Amino acid sequence: MAYDEGLAERIRDALRGCPEFSERKMFGGLAFMLGGNMTIGIVGDTLMARVGPLRYADALVLPHVRPMDFTGKPMKGYVYVDPLGIEADAALEHWITACSAFVATLPPKAVPAPRR
Repeated sequence: MAYDEGLAERIRDALRGCPEFSERKMFGGLAFMLGGNMTIGIVGDTLMARVGPLRYADALVLPHVRPMDFTGKPMKGYVYVDPLGIEADAALEHWITACSAFVATLPPKAVPAPRR
């Protein structure tokens, strides 16, 4: 599945200065990693946001947000944000900040060596 390259560039711009920032193709789209942990991603033109289990219910009541049900079963702690919910730069920044804050509470993972 393809992903929205314009959205990817907006996220790259926001995360570029973060230590241990990397990208990986995941979930049929693109995931942005901090410290080896999936933080935020894109599937098609939809944002995957890892808000964590404590912020999950609060995130679901926001406009343009729905459960992330990639496997057919909602993944607690992850939500999808539809394009209208990230149209404004401030809205996208909100999600990046919320996801980065949650991932900062997790222990870093070893970053795998690049594939050849």
